[in-house]
Amino acid sequence: MPEEIDQIHSLVESLTNKLIDYSPQLIAASIIMIIGFIFGSSISKLILRVCAMREIDVTLSHLFASSIKLFVLLIFLLIAIRKIGIDISPIIAIVGAGALGLTLAIQGPISNYGSGIAIILTRPFKMHDTLTIHGRTGIVSVISLGYTCLETEDGQEITIPNKKILGELLTNSFTNLVVEGVVGFDYNADPESAISCVKQVITHTAGIEAFGHSSINIAYRYWIKTSDYYPIQYAANLAVFKALENAGITIPFPQRDVHIVSQQNTNSDLSEQS
Repeated sequence: MPEEIDQIHSLVESLTNKLIDYSPQLIAASIIMIIGFIFGSSISKLILRVCAMREIDVTLSHLFASSIKLFVLLIFLLIAIRKIGIDISPIIAIVGAGALGLTLAIQGPISNYGSGIAIILTRPFKMHDTLTIHGRTGIVSVISLGYTCLETEDGQEITIPNKKILGELLTNSFTNLVVEGVVGFDYNADPESAISCVKQVITHTAGIEAFGHSSINIAYRYWIKTSDYYPIQYAANLAVFKALENAGITIPFPQRDVHIVSQQNTNSDLSEQS
């Protein structure tokens, strides 16, 4: 028991002596880290102010600011470690190897982030725009560094990785979307009267699209807010039908003439031929 107490006293005394010997270096390292925190925070705030003045996206601004602050703190940390007397060469080698391995491991997410930065900088679309990509259409609800979200009319959310957006053909109709419809009327009706009826409801483009088997087809197009797409489309179609009906213009249905040849006539023809 006395031997253990002596060992503890010896260990405490050794640590105290080392602490006293290294106290100037530890104080200097602490001061360096404090300066690093102050300097990094100041640089980060300055970057945020500059980005705000240049109207750079908030997400990208915070990314720049936090990245620069982390880089400054890392530099001051290495200086502080060096001040204590520790060789930082192995640390730099380990950090470099780890960074390389991490980069290879997260290559996919990094490409998404790079594409996200490009999208935010070039701004091919913005929040609440109507975007069509890969055959899907929706309102832009989220633009982040890794992905972009589209919200459809029926509330579905489409999440697209940013690397799938950059370099693709995008259709941006902003806050509106075009509606296309077709209605047919009887060949006996006056085409100008039918088109006039449609234009009473649809004040945009309307005209003869094609001549079908049993009807003349009028195509009409109009722009509406994307969020009201289906309700307005259904109401407009009903209004077009009512307008044609009130004008006495018939919307025909497909018809076919079927000729039935009786068995008796067929047998008579065969007898005559024989």
